[in-house]
Amino acid sequence: MSPDLLRLDLLVPALMYCALLWWVGRGLSRTAKLATAIVTLVLIVVVVLVERGWH
Repeated sequence: MSPDLLRLDLLVPALMYCALLWWVGRGLSRTAKLATAIVTLVLIVVVVLVERGWH
């Protein structure tokens, strides 16, 4: 694995997102959980791309 994949500044927020999604999504339907996960992951990707200057 490359060092970029092990960076804590990316890994920790991703793990926190998963935990938060699980906690908030306990009362949501499966479709709502999936939609929430997709929208949030797209936003994360957009932020990372803008930060790295890949717009």
